[in-house]
Amino acid sequence: MVLKLYGVSDGPPSISVRQALTLLEIPFELINVDYGQGEHMTAEYAKMNPQKEIPVLDDDGFFLSESNAILQYICDKYKPGSDLYPQEPKARAIVNHRLCFNLSTYYANISAYTMAPVFFDYERTEFGLKKVHMALDVLETYFERSGTSYAAANHLTIADFPLINTNMTMEAIGLDFSKYKRISKWYNDFKKNYPELWKISEGAMKEVQYFMENPPDLTHLNHPIHPARKIKK
Repeated sequence: MVLKLYGVSDGPPSISVRQALTLLEIPFELINVDYGQGEHMTAEYAKMNPQKEIPVLDDDGFFLSESNAILQYICDKYKPGSDLYPQEPKARAIVNHRLCFNLSTYYANISAYTMAPVFFDYERTEFGLKKVHMALDVLETYFERSGTSYAAANHLTIADFPLINTNMTMEAIGLDFSKYKRISKWYNDFKKNYPELWKISEGAMKEVQYFMENPPDLTHLNHPIHPARKIKK
């Protein structure tokens, strides 16, 4: 049975998994979850993921959510010898660290400033921007100390995908991060060295930019955590 990935076309966690599956040449069926219609909030979707978050991987009835876990799983099960997720303990620990750092700090702080105001009733504030630059400072420091050309090694790993796609959200809203020289070089090198993977990110970026100009009406979702933005009629 071919893998099924329930995802959204503009969500960094979803497109990160798509990029890994694409690079590893693992066949999969992409099933679009209509976020605007609340398909992720249904009882049927909750059977796959009680968190009602996106994406979800279906491997012949084995349902796995959390994009980091999905990235690790597909490498371990389908391409265990791949450099994308090295098996040497220290090398793997760095990859795992960067994945955790993105989840807890980098994406958490940056998406709250870039993505949340596009879809929900959040404002971009000076404090929010400060947290963005704090996250950028830390990643720049990791690059400086490691001396590697990619986030966790001198080659691409699964840690790069979510970090790259967090940066994509900054580019989408026109937030300039060029003063972070190592981050900028890594980001631009990814575009140049992996154009087919960047196409996936670029497509998501264009969607985010479209929604910036045409805010979606999500008031009907009654999201328990994120208040819907009020759309001016």
